[in-house]
Amino acid sequence: MRLTFVRHCEVDERYKNCYNGHNDIGLSKSGEMCAKELAKKLDALEFDAVFCSDLRRAKDSIKDSLHTKNIIYTNRLREKSWGVHEGMSYEEIVAKEGCEYKDFLQWINLLGGESYEEFITRVEEFFLEFLLSLQKENILIVTHAGVIRTLICILDKISLEEAFSIKVECGSIITKRIENQNI
Repeated sequence: MRLTFVRHCEVDERYKNCYNGHNDIGLSKSGEMCAKELAKKLDALEFDAVFCSDLRRAKDSIKDSLHTKNIIYTNRLREKSWGVHEGMSYEEIVAKEGCEYKDFLQWINLLGGESYEEFITRVEEFFLEFLLSLQKENILIVTHAGVIRTLICILDKISLEEAFSIKVECGSIITKRIENQNI
């Protein structure tokens, strides 16, 4: 199975470089232009199925594409929830909580919201159970950087910290293959 991932386009300036999680925020003007260019690229490709996070920044990133006619929106492709820290930058969190980053898992657990175990399970179940059960060959997924990185962690058998050091630009397209026998 070939998976084509699209990270949503750039969000409004106030939310750039923040832990946005389940915040339902829209795109910046630059993000809207990115979405139009992205639609052109995606419309040149064929997909057997199309899935998108149900959050506005993801939906707005694909809205100009012809692929929206067959799209399925799902909350299973949402970014990890950060609880009370959603919409806050690293600096705002440090100032509010009086804490500091020591290591990856310490920081993730400190932020709260959806536990990382729950988030990983949600990603695994969607990709490794649900999508594989569809027996489709070529699937488009419009989602968030954390979802993409978590799946890379699972498929490439690297640590979450390594996966989260991978740059996933807004509006980027990443292709991965999943073979049933490799999981």
